[in-house]
Amino acid sequence: MAVRLGVPIESLTSLAALLNPDIVEKVIDAYWQKNGEEPKTGTIDLGWKLLRMAREMGCFDQAALERLEEISAALEEHRREGLTPKNLQLIRQVLTDGVWSEVVSLPHVLMQQVRAARDHAPIKAAVSAQLAVAIAILVVAPIRLRNLIGIQLGKNLIKPGGLNGPYWLTFPKYDVKNRVDLNFRFDQALTDLIDEYVHEFRPVLLRGANANWLFPGEGGQPKMKLFFSKQVTERIQKTTGLRITVHQFRHAAAAIYLKHHPGNYEHIRRVLGHRNLTTTVKFYCGLETIAATDDFAKLIRDHMKFDSDD
Repeated sequence: MAVRLGVPIESLTSLAALLNPDIVEKVIDAYWQKNGEEPKTGTIDLGWKLLRMAREMGCFDQAALERLEEISAALEEHRREGLTPKNLQLIRQVLTDGVWSEVVSLPHVLMQQVRAARDHAPIKAAVSAQLAVAIAILVVAPIRLRNLIGIQLGKNLIKPGGLNGPYWLTFPKYDVKNRVDLNFRFDQALTDLIDEYVHEFRPVLLRGANANWLFPGEGGQPKMKLFFSKQVTERIQKTTGLRITVHQFRHAAAAIYLKHHPGNYEHIRRVLGHRNLTTTVKFYCGLETIAATDDFAKLIRDHMKFDSDD
């Protein structure tokens, strides 16, 4: 990018050269112009990332760091609080009666289908069972994609109460983006679903490999992130009509929880693994409006009186 903007390539002899405030400003301006009138979140985040790198290198004087801080601060003024229009559209669908129930029921529907197809199409059935388990987990444990594909049997997915007990899904803080421990206790229905997949379908996907990934890919490695995410999204959309990404399960979880427990941001903060309550409030405070308008509409309906003779 810097070279395309006219920066001589021979001057870019080190990372420090790339982080020169003059070059950073040109790069940020180019991304901003490409974004349009308002910078996108990625452009805003880029400013802070470059500033953090410059600070960690320790080779810039105070004047250079202050310029980088000014660039980042100017971008930050344009950061949008709350959910994007795209995510708000998803939330409206999720909160529509019957839509989320189809997603929640989908894993069991898929497992019924794969049991019938297991003998004549074992690999296809195993992939569908894999997706069923992934969706079932995301519904009750809306974790990030990186953690989803990184689930390992015996490490993250465990039965602390013994073989007949329920599964727990656990991630130590060093494996979580926000450095917060995550623990989810699954009920017996989800435990049985996972056990069926692990014992009946997962061996087909391992293809003889000795790996403990819950969602194995090729060569004993975990599934590729983008490919797995696409599979999950497409299967849900094909069956229910709702297009939702793995990450958007987190927004859906917040919307559903706050619908039933307005204002209880602390609980959803813990579910999503946010370090700070401010982050949770900033993202989801707009959902209070939906709950408020629903309550107001119900109040009006309760006060309506109809003449039976009309």
